[in-house]
Amino acid sequence: MPAPRELLRQLFDAAIGAAAPELCIAAHLPPRPQGRLIVIGAGKASAAMARAVEAHYPGELSGLVVTRYGHAVRCAQIEVVEAAHPVPDASGMAAAQRMLDLVQGLSADDLVLCLISGGGSSLLPLPLAGVTLADKQAINRALLKSGAGIGEINCVRRHLSAIKGGRLAAACYPARVLTLLISDVPGDNPIDIASGPTTADPTSCADALEILERYRIAVPAAVRRVLDSGQGESIKPGDKRLARASTRLIATPQMALEAAAELARAAGIPPVMLGDSLEGEAREVGKLMAGIARSVAQHGHPHPLPCVLLSGGETTVTVRGNGRGGRNVEFLLALGIALDGHAGIWAIAGDTDGVDGVEERAGALLAPDSLARALALGIDPRHSLANNDGHSFFAALDDSVLTGPTLTNVNDFRAILITHEAATRPTTDHAPTT
Repeated sequence: MPAPRELLRQLFDAAIGAAAPELCIAAHLPPRPQGRLIVIGAGKASAAMARAVEAHYPGELSGLVVTRYGHAVRCAQIEVVEAAHPVPDASGMAAAQRMLDLVQGLSADDLVLCLISGGGSSLLPLPLAGVTLADKQAINRALLKSGAGIGEINCVRRHLSAIKGGRLAAACYPARVLTLLISDVPGDNPIDIASGPTTADPTSCADALEILERYRIAVPAAVRRVLDSGQGESIKPGDKRLARASTRLIATPQMALEAAAELARAAGIPPVMLGDSLEGEAREVGKLMAGIARSVAQHGHPHPLPCVLLSGGETTVTVRGNGRGGRNVEFLLALGIALDGHAGIWAIAGDTDGVDGVEERAGALLAPDSLARALALGIDPRHSLANNDGHSFFAALDDSVLTGPTLTNVNDFRAILITHEAATRPTTDHAPTT
């Protein structure tokens, strides 16, 4: 077996590699239409997806995709625009308007190939009439700090948007629309991947308003008018304008976990799949996972030693501090505190797009001695967790995981490696301060 640090990083890299657009696109490309072929898209992987389309599609192409700053790649025929994520900006708003303009006046013989991946919600921030970009930015910032789940956040986004919630596909009518999706959401529901610009939306303005009120988000007067009046209603199931729109999932969190599991088996470590759709507060999930790891170490349940616990999904963080945080490092900090230096238990957690929170760090690695090393540096793990300061904590230990832009996005990846050394719980010579 490779050393724990090496193995965990290999598992993470395998998960990312399984979702590479150049491996996923070709099998899903449709035949050329009788009419025009237009390529559009949005998300952290959209530029790499566009490049893969160009590599595998013979003949002339045209179109426009928008991706996160730093995630662009060179395409020969499809224009690539960069915009802000996770808080939208004017560049994304302009790109969304251009995309809508591009699909106007199409015929039934035309085909729109839409390339959608995680991050597309922030990259297509075109607001409804009466709502400003500043309104959307303020609500987005507040929701990201509130602890709301991604499904709840995207419900609000759909009802303030001129392009999400099926509106982009409706604008393409009567052309055929095929959307290729790289999923970054628990459950792989197309309506929640980039807030479903080409997918019918069963939720309502009332649902969006209830979410804002439940999380005590300040609602600008213009936004409240849009939601109260029903002006923000999205395209609903059964709308004839979506009759010729279809979607295909080409990469998912489960595919990434399976790739990591295959590598673990090859290394002689049995994988235990805990699911690809785990949600909840990151620190609570960390404590839960610590309990499972302890059960393996003490009782051989749910699997005897050694093994690696694999999971995906998207946790949330309710921001109370002012540290440099992200949901993966928050998870790891809570996991480490709960394990309290347990021998033989290692972990890695990271976002497969290479960005955890707003930091250009994918996540981090947790070792049995992480807490002891932090305390030796004068860093209190509990204070770091309370201050949502996971990136500072792991950076000080030189245990951040850096990938750069991966050009894909299948949500978070977590692996907890439990070795034979975990069978005997040593007495720690330290205790985290309170």
